[in-house]
Formats: sequence, C-alpha cells, structure tokens
Amino acid sequence: MHNRVCVVTGGNAGIGKAIGQALAAKQARVVLVSRDRLQGETAVQEICQSNPNAHVELVVGDLGTVAATHQLAQTLLDRYLQIHVLINNAGVWPTKKQINADGLEQGFMVNHLAPFVLNQLLQDRLKASAPARIVNISAGMYVNGRVDLNKTPYGHDFHPMRTYANTKLCSMLCFPLEAQQLEGSGVTLNAVHPGVIRTNLGDMRGPLGWIMKLVKRSWATPEQGAVAPVWLATAPELATAHGKYFNEKEEISLAKATQNQELALQLWQLNIRLARLSS
Repeated sequence: MHNRVCVVTGGNAGIGKAIGQALAAKQARVVLVSRDRLQGETAVQEICQSNPNAHVELVVGDLGTVAATHQLAQTLLDRYLQIHVLINNAGVWPTKKQINADGLEQGFMVNHLAPFVLNQLLQDRLKASAPARIVNISAGMYVNGRVDLNKTPYGHDFHPMRTYANTKLCSMLCFPLEAQQLEGSGVTLNAVHPGVIRTNLGDMRGPLGWIMKLVKRSWATPEQGAVAPVWLATAPELATAHGKYFNEKEEISLAKATQNQELALQLWQLNIRLARLSS
C-alpha cells in the first residue's frame, strides 16, 4: 500500500478515522474527507501523533447536497492524479426529518445518493489508477428496509428508526448494477457490514437516548469496525473479489430485498436524474 492514495469519507471520527489510522499504518497516502474542518484537522493530527510516519491529508467536503458532492468529487480530481482506493464510509442515522436544498431527505442523500455520485464521478480516475478498489460501508439492517421511490427519497415515509435501514437498502439495490458497470475495468467494488459498532450514529436525546448509550457500551469499538473494511481495501487475496457482500470478513449472499431488478433500475434512473449525471 506504499503511497497508494486512499480516500475515506467521514474520516474525522468513528470507523472512518479508525480506517484512516489503519491504512496509514500500512504506509498508504490517506485522504480523510470531513465536512467539519476542525474535526478533520484534529483527526489528522491525532493519527500523525500516534504514527509519526503517517501520510494523512484532509479534504473538506460535504455530502449533504448534490452540488456539494459534485464539488467534493471535483476537488479530489483536481488534487489527486491517482486514486487507488475509495471507501464510502460517511453515513447518518437521522433521528429527525431534514430536507436538504435539493428537496431530498438527508439520510437518503448521505447514505445512498452521495456515495453513488462519488462512485460515478471518480470512476474514470480509479480506472486510470488500476488496480483500484471501492469499498461501500453497508449495514446489516438493510434487510429490514422498505423503499418507495415516491416517498423514501423525499422523506415522505420518514421514521427515526426505519429510515436508516431504508436508505441502506437503496444503496444495496444499486450495488449489483454498479458492480456490473465496473466489470473488467480494473476497479473492484465490494460492500461490507463492519459489525455493530459504538459510534455516534443514531444518538438522540431523552430516555431513548440514554437507553441507546447503555446498549452501545456492549458494541464493538471503531477500531474493531475498521478491520473488515481495511481488509477489503488492501488484502492481496481479495484482488479479484468483485460485487461481493461481506458480513465483517465472511462473504454472504445478498438478501432477497435487493433482488427486485425493476425497482433497482428505477432507482438507478432516479439517481441519475436527481444527481444531474449523464446516463
């Protein structure tokens, strides 16, 4: 991994920061993407303090709107002539309905549409840098998701406990089509559920928030959650693995919910339109 450029979204905290630290230990050139400059700078400093030989850089970028995601992709293209690894880690568990400037529900935007857009816009740079890898951080909860294309993107079916699963299912519906698009390109795409990890996702106030804090104490650490994504991004034995879904380090079949090809194609077309991408 020496000097291979590895982009990690949501790299300022949690699993993303732990992934960045692990990649830096493998001598990669790590690019942490953070919406918040101060948090991103702090993450870079902490990684470099723990590993003086680390090569870690910060790119400030927001995945909360279509325009901001396009801008982030352009910044990465302008700054890096090669990109060898893209880890789509950034995610939100919205406990309140928030609609962005595009009229899209924030969970749908950050968890699904933004990584889709990055995969599309950075695809040619990844191909030119081949062999290259994309790792999508998924969540086992996607199996409980329900997607209504007339409601889910716009938050009409928003629920503080269900929307996260719904938006993760959106990504998994498009995942096989994205893998098919990259077939034979020298760029592999795999998805991973990193385990149930103790992060700030889903944090909320009130009695339920206190219950969640107690429950999370038994969950795995971000460092443990980083193991499988880093393995997918770097392991020589996975050089040809493509279009696979992993529960931590175990390859498993996609759930039946992802096999609605008509819905997947409709969602793909909607993505292209919403994200203002050329088909």
